[in-house]
Amino acid sequence: MRRSSGRRLTAAALTTVVAVVGTACSSGSGSADTKGADGGTYTVWDPYPQFDKTSAWAKLLDDCGTEAGVKIKRTAFDTSDLSNKALLAAQQDNSADVLIVDNPVVSTLAEAGVLTTTDDNKLDTSKVDPNLLAAGQSGGKTYGTPIGANTLALYYNKEVLKEAGVDIASVKDWKSLTAALAKVKAAGKKGITFSAIGTEEGSFQFLPWFWGSGAELTALDSAQAASALSLWKDWLEKGHAPNSVINNTQTTSWQEFASGDYAFAENGTWQLANAGKAGFDYGVLPIPGADGGNAAAPTGGEFVTIPVQGDTGRYATTQKLATCLTSTQNLYDTDTTLSYVAPTSEVQDKQVAANAELKPWVDAVKAAKGRTSDDLGTKYPKISEQLWKAVQSALSGAESPKDALAKAQAAVK
Repeated sequence: MRRSSGRRLTAAALTTVVAVVGTACSSGSGSADTKGADGGTYTVWDPYPQFDKTSAWAKLLDDCGTEAGVKIKRTAFDTSDLSNKALLAAQQDNSADVLIVDNPVVSTLAEAGVLTTTDDNKLDTSKVDPNLLAAGQSGGKTYGTPIGANTLALYYNKEVLKEAGVDIASVKDWKSLTAALAKVKAAGKKGITFSAIGTEEGSFQFLPWFWGSGAELTALDSAQAASALSLWKDWLEKGHAPNSVINNTQTTSWQEFASGDYAFAENGTWQLANAGKAGFDYGVLPIPGADGGNAAAPTGGEFVTIPVQGDTGRYATTQKLATCLTSTQNLYDTDTTLSYVAPTSEVQDKQVAANAELKPWVDAVKAAKGRTSDDLGTKYPKISEQLWKAVQSALSGAESPKDALAKAQAAVK
């Protein structure tokens, strides 16, 4: 690839990165390190500042370096900070050798000329589930491989449902879910909580219902899209969901569910540890589609990518490092640590064999979809912003779902 392509970095690209990160991954703080001058030192940038140099993750990086015959210099960043640093480093021809980045940002970095393709770098993605790999594809090319995925599903409180006389097996589509919520309310309990805040988190949480209706992000004003937004609005009007969802983040939504009063909560795999501490029996159900089946929920998680280098002689060793990080055993260990579902069926089966409670999450991930899939790439942030504005407008009563979505589609065009 021509080095000049790595310098097409604009303020718009930086804005795009900031807009889409942080909905489904860990955060913290980190500081930048420049690439080691020694050819035997390879740099890895990741968004896992929660793991220090004594962690299993850091040890894995070192082990992969040893296997490749080089030393690893690792720097951990906050998710949004990492993406911006990657763009700036590319301008200076000082990119990390291996860059592990939130999946919605891959297309932005790719379109800015920061990343090599898997055709160029020879990363093997043949075992990766196609729906997960799609998040790292742009313009018909693939830019990296997923290290794991998280997504959304419905947590449910078994005791609340039992008191309301709801059999969870009966919840198969929107009609049966709404009927269950009505029973819960009649029993004096609370129905469902989620995040509809006016940020990417709100879009992230609305997408399973949007996609579950059959709607597409290229047509926000479709009848299917209106049906999804009407579902949420009706829940608020009937008292099945609290008005607090309009301002809820995924964290505050979880806190409502953790009170023990709610039957359902839409949230992600990253709450599994907290679910175990909630003090009540819970289950997990993939989000149902309007007419049944599992709705596509958006994928979170990171991609292992190989940035463009001025010194192309580094690529062979970098490919070894990336291949090591995404080997079957290492994916299993890493995804267990991160509470991620693995991106390959082989490792997913291994995860479920070790922990049967992961089965609904594997099912949800298999039905999941990347936010930038369908070759939306850098168009997604603008679409998402208009989507969350429409959700806010409809739920607050300012506009009907149909009118709010029509305005959103007009703004996108």
